[in-house]
Amino acid sequence: MIVITGGVGFIGSVIAAKLNQNGEQNILIVDENENNEKWKNLRKKQFSEFLTKEEFLALIENHSLKKRFRKKISAIIHMGACSDTTQQNMEYLHQTNYRYSISLLHFALENKIRFIYASSAAVYGDGKQGFNDSHTLTHQLLPLNKYGFSKWLFDEYVIHNGYAQQVTGLRFFNVFGPNEYHKGNMSSVIYKLFHSIQETGQIKLFESHEPEYEHGEQKRDFIYVKDAAEILLFFLNNNKTGIFNAGTGKAETFNSLAQYTSQAMDKKIAIQYFPMPEDVKKHYQYFTEADIQKLRNAGYAREFTPFCDAVSDYVKNYLLQQDPYL
Repeated sequence: MIVITGGVGFIGSVIAAKLNQNGEQNILIVDENENNEKWKNLRKKQFSEFLTKEEFLALIENHSLKKRFRKKISAIIHMGACSDTTQQNMEYLHQTNYRYSISLLHFALENKIRFIYASSAAVYGDGKQGFNDSHTLTHQLLPLNKYGFSKWLFDEYVIHNGYAQQVTGLRFFNVFGPNEYHKGNMSSVIYKLFHSIQETGQIKLFESHEPEYEHGEQKRDFIYVKDAAEILLFFLNNNKTGIFNAGTGKAETFNSLAQYTSQAMDKKIAIQYFPMPEDVKKHYQYFTEADIQKLRNAGYAREFTPFCDAVSDYVKNYLLQQDPYL
């Protein structure tokens, strides 16, 4: 049996869909019961059972997980986390993104269970230290926000305690695609632009406040959620360990993103730029681009969906459909 924490969420639900496509149905979904539309991500999925995070932890702490489920757990895919980059409650982040991860890590190691977890490109901060996923460089990184710090903290725990040789961490870059609809302000820029075009007929992007970047020429390593899931499944099926960047290795501009989104909607709309809020300026990344050499060296040879094709697929085959869920 494969456990997916955060299995109702964005990336977790797409991983469940990919596993189903590969014939795997013996899946335990672990997630929070929230008052939003996230539950719709589980429709069309085949899985054994759903447990809340609290129920799952209680079974682990009471050593009763084996009694509850007949089949042995072969892997824990730990996607469950607070992914709100504006979250200011450090204690909440500490418990949710750090302590919870440590509990699952040790449970997996003690029971010889494959453990793959979601880290984040947010650990790289403003990128001035680069985007190299070498373990020896992690301590030098300077996350810009508390969310990034919580992810960095767990990476450091894994590395400094020697667990990186036994588990796999994936530093996801800017993931976008179907099943992100519940994320509100944390949803992708593509999703927000799509609705802005539909509702107002306008495209608005942040102005640049750095002289080396023109307006809209800020760059991100955008990775389609289907590609992100494929990376994870590669590591699930190949016992490669360590912490790896999960991006495409090619940064794209927000102007290109806006262009591809409007083209996929058969619209031609001029881009408007507006000042960046002061609180955003402090934590804004002008450039992210994954160094994926380590990923390639691990044997991941699959090509990434070209950005324009990924945006087109997302818009035409999901956002414009009556049922946008994967």
